[in-house]
Amino acid sequence: MIKMMPFFNNSPFGTGKISKDCVTGVKPPGKPSTSSESEPDSVSIESAVEETQPKDQTKTESQGQDSALGDSHAPSTEANGSCSHSSECRDSPKRKKGGIKEKLKDAFSNFRGGQKIANLTEKNGAVTDNKPLTVEQIREHLESDQFFNANQQLIALEWALYNNIGDKSEEELSREQSKVESLYELLKCKVFSIIKNSIILAPANPKLLRHAVYAIEEQEVADEKYKSEKPSDKIVSYRPRKWKEVWMDTVKQSVADRMKDIQRTSPAENLPTTALCFLHMGRTMKEDMITVVECIKQHYHAQFNVCSTYAECYHSYFSSQLQLIAEFELGDKDVYLLLTWVQNLYPNDIRKNSILVKELDEAKLGSLLPPKMIKQLEVKYLYNEAASVKNWLAKSLEMEVQRWTEEREPEKLDGHFHSELAIDVIQTIHGGQRRAAEITPELGKQLSIVLLVELSTFLKSYQKALEEFKEKNKQHSYFKAMIIANINNCMNFRDHTEKTTPSAQDSTRLKILGTLSEIENIGYDVLLQDLFLELKPIFRKFTQSKWLSCNEMMDEIIQATSNHLSEFKTLRDPFYQGIMEKIHGHLVREYIVRLMKKKVSLKTPELQQNLSNLISAHASHLQSFCKEKGSKATWLDSALPNLAEIIRLQDSNSIKIEVATLANTYPDISKKHLAAILYIKGNLSSSEVRSILNILDVSTKSTTSCESLFSAIKIS
Repeated sequence: MIKMMPFFNNSPFGTGKISKDCVTGVKPPGKPSTSSESEPDSVSIESAVEETQPKDQTKTESQGQDSALGDSHAPSTEANGSCSHSSECRDSPKRKKGGIKEKLKDAFSNFRGGQKIANLTEKNGAVTDNKPLTVEQIREHLESDQFFNANQQLIALEWALYNNIGDKSEEELSREQSKVESLYELLKCKVFSIIKNSIILAPANPKLLRHAVYAIEEQEVADEKYKSEKPSDKIVSYRPRKWKEVWMDTVKQSVADRMKDIQRTSPAENLPTTALCFLHMGRTMKEDMITVVECIKQHYHAQFNVCSTYAECYHSYFSSQLQLIAEFELGDKDVYLLLTWVQNLYPNDIRKNSILVKELDEAKLGSLLPPKMIKQLEVKYLYNEAASVKNWLAKSLEMEVQRWTEEREPEKLDGHFHSELAIDVIQTIHGGQRRAAEITPELGKQLSIVLLVELSTFLKSYQKALEEFKEKNKQHSYFKAMIIANINNCMNFRDHTEKTTPSAQDSTRLKILGTLSEIENIGYDVLLQDLFLELKPIFRKFTQSKWLSCNEMMDEIIQATSNHLSEFKTLRDPFYQGIMEKIHGHLVREYIVRLMKKKVSLKTPELQQNLSNLISAHASHLQSFCKEKGSKATWLDSALPNLAEIIRLQDSNSIKIEVATLANTYPDISKKHLAAILYIKGNLSSSEVRSILNILDVSTKSTTSCESLFSAIKIS
């Protein structure tokens, strides 16, 4: 895991236009200043005012300041009001037409020619007009955070200085201007200190923020006035002051400082450094932007685009850090973490937040990383995830093979032998698919295709391991139980493959299902070996005995088969049915083999009729037994009855029709197979036999049967 902290010590925004010594952090509410110079607590405007004025005067002056703000800035909360309980933090008040610029331009006309400035003071409960405040009085107001009225007085003082140039010497002008500029520096420090800490101040002290914003707006109006009415060249002008640009730089620096301050986010569940840094930046942006929307936006005029400005700053910082990280050689977890934030958490949890969605959509922020970089990360993620899953599957198989060699019976689940291999494998694959889909659904689909190939490769390895176990461990105490457990595994693999590959023609899906069928057949061959060996000598009696004694042999076959079925009950239901169908097919096939190898030629229709009846009876007996025991191989039902009918019929054309029916149902029948059956009909001429055999050349091959019956029967 890469180390993150060096990235957070480098802001992508450059330096602001405010003096480093001037803009400082605002102290938490309620804590007194510890400075040797009586710097007031910036958070609580009332407490600062109370240090320099009587309480009654403070109240009157504060009210005067708020009323002078006009409708667009009229306070609706107390200075220490809470954001969560203030409608002011939720609803931006409507502004009257004309805007603050027009109002201030009108107000500035009263400052021309050295006219009196309204100085709001308390006198017997009435507000009266007095002479303008002096430099020292304005400084006292600023130092006690009464900068709303001080700002107006300072602008008036500045313009009075410009308008009375002829009455003063250059030395006097320079001295007075220096005093004015020192006041401006103090005002600037205090205003932008508040702006820098808006996120903290807005919920707790909205009035202080409102006055700071108003001061910036007044300075912008004063800049416009300066551009239209430039004062004499005799005086050095510091206009335009461009406080709006300073405001933007301050917002950028404030955002950078908060995004870097990872200490504000407590470590959760021992998260790695990278994850903790992403969490801090994401949480900071979300929570701070909610504060901007609910508690800061309302204090600004629309032309400030305050929500978009803040959003762009947070987005830019977040994006710059992620791009720095993405350029490193990343580990698997880092790639996943980056994509999760870029493609999931940021667009869904932050940008689609119900409070933020409208404002962030208007900001048109875009993605945290460029599309090309995202694509590169996705390719790397798919490769990493596939490699990780492949490694886990290999380990799972290794552990499973080790369990096979232990002299212990497999566990049972609901009466069936059970192995955890399929569950482990599928959970590993599902976990990879889920993680990818959480990044984006499209990435989840891409990984599903990749992991399906890995599953196909794994199952081939599984098949090979099972074949080796079968060959080397036949003396294992629980040999058949182990085989049954592995057959049962195939059911989970089948379900997973069929659910995750909707296209039945998908080549990888077909490979997987084919491999599973091979694994199942390996198991069936092991389980049925003893039964088939026991049945072989019984079937051989068919060729050594007369047909009339064959009924006893058929009963013996059914009894021997029935005796073996109990050991198959630990197979899961689909596989018990499958093994019964294997038995069903074997019984029908062996019966046909013995019928063809008996080499008996019956010359008369009566003898042929008797044999046909016997075959039909045996077919019915086999069919009833196998169906009762769970076989659903109905495709076998017509084989023996068709052969019995061919033996019974005497008309050549009728025989041809029956042969065509047989060939359509069992297209793997050959002329050798049919000739062996026709040999029993000793009354057919050679030409009739050839004519009947030729039916196989023209008969329509059926596509309904997916099984083969005759191809496994070898005829010499």
